[in-house]
Amino acid sequence: GCICLLICSLPSLSDFLFGSSLCLSARLFVTRAQLLSLVVSSPTFLIWFGPTPRLTVAEPELIREIFLTRADAFDRYEAHPVVRQLEGDGLVSLHGDKWALHRRVLGDAFYPDNLNRLVPHVVKSVAALAEKWREMAAADGSGEVEVDVAEWFQEVTEEAITRATFGGSYNDGRVVFGMQSQLMAFASEAFRKVLVPGYRFMPTKKNWLSWKLDRGIRRNLTKLIGRRSEEAAAVEAAEGEKADTGSFRDLLGLMINASQRTTRAKAIPVHDMVEECKTFFFAGKQTTTNLLTWATVLLAMHPEWQERARREVLDVCGSDDPSKEHLPRLKTLGMIINETLRLYPPAVATIRRAKADVRLSDGCMIPRDMELLIPIMAIHHDARYWGQDAAQFNPARFAGGAARAAKHPLAFIPFGLGSRMCVGQNLARLEAKLTMAILLQRFEIRASPNYVHAPTVLMLLYPQYGAPLIFRPLASQPSENHRTSPR
Repeated sequence: GCICLLICSLPSLSDFLFGSSLCLSARLFVTRAQLLSLVVSSPTFLIWFGPTPRLTVAEPELIREIFLTRADAFDRYEAHPVVRQLEGDGLVSLHGDKWALHRRVLGDAFYPDNLNRLVPHVVKSVAALAEKWREMAAADGSGEVEVDVAEWFQEVTEEAITRATFGGSYNDGRVVFGMQSQLMAFASEAFRKVLVPGYRFMPTKKNWLSWKLDRGIRRNLTKLIGRRSEEAAAVEAAEGEKADTGSFRDLLGLMINASQRTTRAKAIPVHDMVEECKTFFFAGKQTTTNLLTWATVLLAMHPEWQERARREVLDVCGSDDPSKEHLPRLKTLGMIINETLRLYPPAVATIRRAKADVRLSDGCMIPRDMELLIPIMAIHHDARYWGQDAAQFNPARFAGGAARAAKHPLAFIPFGLGSRMCVGQNLARLEAKLTMAILLQRFEIRASPNYVHAPTVLMLLYPQYGAPLIFRPLASQPSENHRTSPR
């Protein structure tokens, strides 16, 4: 049977699942553990978010219908205005033909052959970070250093997403994304608060600063796009249609080239290019930072898996920094990353809206404009599909691949499913493997006494009190002669 609830003023998980505004008269308070038990007892149940009904669907076969076989009947949920300020009006928010055009153009940037050209840059960035930690440990009398990886990893992910977005215009991109980071901080703070309708339009000090930053971001990106467009036109005039297949294809370049080589009706306007850059900075930086943070925390908590992964990295890479040839052979590290994505998925839930009346295969009638909530984290922790150790860290469950890890292949959907699956997942996995391999080569990692395990949700799942971990340099370190140099 279907369970009907009115859920208001819930703790952190529901802030993401059901919105950040609070009801003044709550009839029922439900904890995260109770929500997970509801999913197990009844995979389909109704939740009222104020006056809006949301049908929670946690049955993999029904999820297959929503995202695959009946996907044309459902559309993406319109995000809260504050969320859209953070993530931009890019690929994540688009619909219809416009979404299809952007997805086709931007998809080329995330093919493995293209991403492999980023490997030397990511390795250099992570190796420099590791060297800072080694020097900090050497300066400390204990020979080890405590760092909050939730903060430090942002430097690594920002480097990678800036290069993926701007390529040769990396320095200009850093300036723009520096302003975007400040804007994200303001928007994140606003998202934590109770929503007051119209407050974001009031001329408060922080709103003025946000507006100024937004204007600066748009102005700088517009100038950069104009300059890159002129350069691309000059190159095409000189070389014709001949493409440089050996160079990295960045997101901005792909959009500019697509606009120059198509009709005006199919070109991507400058405004849309600006929004795509904002979207990929938010999505690429925050999701990968959280993945790296949780993976490192889990290895610090499970030294047996840390040692097992380290042995694999040393066997495969030796004293060399990891390269694109090494990555497919790091099987244990891949299992650890998948288990991290299972326990701490980038998005704890996703929402779809019915575009018309739809009857699902279980007989459930979905009226037009009904919202469907897919609780990804609850599915990832469901003992029916993952066994009695569903809440435990056990990367061995992925030894046979992601499709065979659970009793149902769609019980593991960390990056979504179907045509709107996260386009940047290959970049996130590449960054995670490279970063973890370099750190395991150089450090023994353990949890700090100051670490408090408190996963919480602010659009994404992150450690509420940071992730302070202790890094002790290993006696054997990769030598300078074996470092990979960006070309």
